[in-house]
Amino acid sequence: MSEVTRSLLQRWGASFRRGADFDSWGQLVEAIDEYQILARHLQKEAQAQHNNSEFTEEQKKTIGKIATCLELRSAALQSTQSQEEFKLEDLKKLEPILKNILTYNKEFPFDVQPVPLRRILAPGEEENLEFEEDEEEGGAGAGSPDSFPARVPGTLLPRLPSEPGMTLLTIRIEKIGLKDAGQCIDPYITVSVKDLNGIDLTPVQDTPVASRKEDTYVHFNVDIELQKHVEKLTKGAAIFFEFKHYKPKKRFTSTKCFAFMEMDEIKPGSIVIELYKKPTDFKRKKLQLLTKKPLYLHLHQTLHKE
Repeated sequence: MSEVTRSLLQRWGASFRRGADFDSWGQLVEAIDEYQILARHLQKEAQAQHNNSEFTEEQKKTIGKIATCLELRSAALQSTQSQEEFKLEDLKKLEPILKNILTYNKEFPFDVQPVPLRRILAPGEEENLEFEEDEEEGGAGAGSPDSFPARVPGTLLPRLPSEPGMTLLTIRIEKIGLKDAGQCIDPYITVSVKDLNGIDLTPVQDTPVASRKEDTYVHFNVDIELQKHVEKLTKGAAIFFEFKHYKPKKRFTSTKCFAFMEMDEIKPGSIVIELYKKPTDFKRKKLQLLTKKPLYLHLHQTLHKE
């Protein structure tokens, strides 16, 4: 086994244990994040075409199946249904398989198949392939713009058809205040609507990359059309805004911070909302402000009613 492969397996093992520990401690937001990061990394390796991989095609298939199980456990933690869940004790059976992947030759314990590496991220998921703790947010690091991966244009959706007596909401994302705004590369915002359990109520939308950066602000000036009539949103729902940017040193897109707006804040006009530290807590149980400085997400709301 090469040193590179040994180090890779150690990082996978450490990530697996972190996720399982978070899971057993009831820190579900952190567990889901860790599982999704590791699953994406395993999927990437399982589908890698390079010739210098030490993994056989059969081993890659097993790695892909482990990724599927991580996805299943992650989905179970986000689900309100109790039946047919993939349990933590099931997942723990996979740790020795992952650790000994180069010598494992038994039948895989679960009837699952590898899933394709997703190009569009799951709602709220960071495209984050690191396993170490993220460094303190500061300079984004130098890098040649030519080396940046191409960012697809935003995935904004058109306004829904109007219905008598029903209200539609347009949210203009004007700008976000950040102390290091000028150093954010290819920044964009992911917008989602979640219920109290963190389940999506509407399709997730990404803004295009920000229009400009100025002093301590990143400007967007883009309209988001809520994909559900306001009256049809469930009690306790919230609209989430995840600010993401590219890190050239580590070559991945990271969530820097997030904000959310609750239903009682839906009213015409301008609003500023507070920024919170990642990871995004869709259940709103462990919130920690990003900064004590007066830096916010600036929005403007327009209500449309027939």
